[in-house]
Amino acid sequence: MSNQSHTNPLIHESSPYLLQHAHNPVEWHPWNQTVLDKARKEDKLILVSIGYSACHWCHVMAHECFEAPEVAGLMNQHFVCIKVDREERPDVDHFFMTAVQLMGIQGGWPLNVVTLPDGQPFWGGTYFPKPQWMEVLQKIEQIFIQDREKLTHHAHNLTTGIQQASLIQSEKSDDINVSDILNNATEAWSPQWDNEWGGSKGKPKFPMPVNLNFLLHLNYHTPDDSYRGFLETTLQKMARGGIYDQIGGGFARYSVDEFWKVPHFEKMLYDNAQLIGLYADAYAAFQKEEYKTVVEETVAFVKRELMHPSGAFFSALDADSDGEEGKYYTWTEPTLLNMLGKDFPLFADYFNINEKGYWENCQYILMRAESDPEFAQKHNLSLEELHKKLQEWKELLFNKREERLRPGLDDKTVTSWNALMISGLCKAYKALGEHLYKDLAEKNGEFVERELLSDDGSLKHIWKDGRPSINGFMEDYASVTSAFIALYEISGNEGWIEKAESIVKYANDHFLDEESGHYTFMEQDQEELPSIHYETQDNVIPSANAMMGHALFKLAALTDNNTDHQVAENMLNTMLPKFEKYPWGFAHWGSLMLTVHKTSFEVVVSANKPEATLSELQKKYLPNVLWAPFKPEGSGKLSITNGRRSDGETTIYVCSEGACQLPVHSVEEAEKLLDG
Repeated sequence: MSNQSHTNPLIHESSPYLLQHAHNPVEWHPWNQTVLDKARKEDKLILVSIGYSACHWCHVMAHECFEAPEVAGLMNQHFVCIKVDREERPDVDHFFMTAVQLMGIQGGWPLNVVTLPDGQPFWGGTYFPKPQWMEVLQKIEQIFIQDREKLTHHAHNLTTGIQQASLIQSEKSDDINVSDILNNATEAWSPQWDNEWGGSKGKPKFPMPVNLNFLLHLNYHTPDDSYRGFLETTLQKMARGGIYDQIGGGFARYSVDEFWKVPHFEKMLYDNAQLIGLYADAYAAFQKEEYKTVVEETVAFVKRELMHPSGAFFSALDADSDGEEGKYYTWTEPTLLNMLGKDFPLFADYFNINEKGYWENCQYILMRAESDPEFAQKHNLSLEELHKKLQEWKELLFNKREERLRPGLDDKTVTSWNALMISGLCKAYKALGEHLYKDLAEKNGEFVERELLSDDGSLKHIWKDGRPSINGFMEDYASVTSAFIALYEISGNEGWIEKAESIVKYANDHFLDEESGHYTFMEQDQEELPSIHYETQDNVIPSANAMMGHALFKLAALTDNNTDHQVAENMLNTMLPKFEKYPWGFAHWGSLMLTVHKTSFEVVVSANKPEATLSELQKKYLPNVLWAPFKPEGSGKLSITNGRRSDGETTIYVCSEGACQLPVHSVEEAEKLLDG
């Protein structure tokens, strides 16, 4: 623990991660122009250390290095030290991550970079133990004094490389053969699939829901045993593995092994938001009860542990509790035996309290090896009997776990992650018909509108302690636009579309680069970094430009705005060569290609109370359908609903490519039209 008698400038910040370092003896500063100017004026090297509150190795390095007075003395003497919460400043994180990767180093967190006084990076790395950290910093300072010209030359070349890496490479092709692109993409991608355990071959393993969403979408249009087999293997292995909290629901960030067994135990909102949507879509597509259970338990986890009374969702739960990684989630055999009594053998077989589930230090990670029907049959139980047992076991262990010291909560609200949660809840509501999910989505949407969205369409990126801060990034604009469209699709509230249009207008005025046709990550007049960044490649969340492409295509269909459609199509055409070569990094563009170039529909459900009809229609997995509920009190201003009022009877209009079929009045008739 840092000496509380020392306080550095981070004490004035709101980020939980920065506040964790506010009593370090290191004289940390937050990232801002004033501090950058200070380094330039004093002609001192800048040490930038980037992490996030739920990061285990960030905590380890902080304890070993940043809490040590002798390390702090070295850092304070020779460097202007800056701490960055990567979740607050994804732009800064991306810039320095690119720098480190161009140095040939595998990135990760904590991310530590040293720059010249003018901010140009020249050295970087991730975790260092104390002796190595001190040795490295001393060598860097010596080189800066003895051979500054060489460092300056290297830093200049590296900055030029970062700038070039950020450019949009124009490979636009108007001659698009979707079948060829898909064949080439899957041929390049499929050798990386782990068909035994799911996910990509090797370790660590990240869920990467954006990639799995694409495969689900592709399987809808082009059913294929290899796509579906790999997809379902991945979904099942994740849901049964240690990466999934078998007692409390929710997914950890990644697995350190290839079996989804041992997670890094932090739970992030952005992962769980997307995985709720993915498993909901998979349930709608395949009707597997296991997927439904994952949705129910994961929504329950987010509502219980990551929700503010205002409707906002918090960012993350730490991996550590009581100073140990995973301590909150793991179990010893004697503890379980004492709790479960005669049920222990059955429990142990179900959750692998054996060599398969053993982790370290007599601790077991709960994981499953088979489906519930398979397990029930093996033990001559009915499914009802097994599920009753499971409910009892989970309740018992959950209550016992509640007595433990809980993992730390990062209680800041990130706009883009909340928007992902809205979209995930909307998918869950469609697939499961649970009104709670709609209520949660609308409550969070109202929070975003009230607290983070301004009248001019601008967004803030962070909300903490009742205050918004940090101007929004393109990921905020793209994800909130998408979320508001999703809210409209389940409610028919045209206000969501009006707000979405306002956000798009602001984004077009402040982020859209006419030369490249893409959106910059930061507002173009607010760049603090020596490189403009266009986020086009997916990571653990879809790329900002791909999300915006999806949103613009939908808005254009609802409002008949040809400009939106043209921007989306131009971006897509520019990125398809990348998707064709590297589909694992550009999968959301692949999904947009399927939406744009495969048959898609707009469905208007016009009725006094369209909810029941809409709910029946939306239960199916229909990724090619945009829903437009319309009530008598609606304005009819949206071009898609103009002139489509019903005369009391539920009326369904199925439209495609600007033309509508004759209206029908039942779910069955509409489904026939959608099945083509």
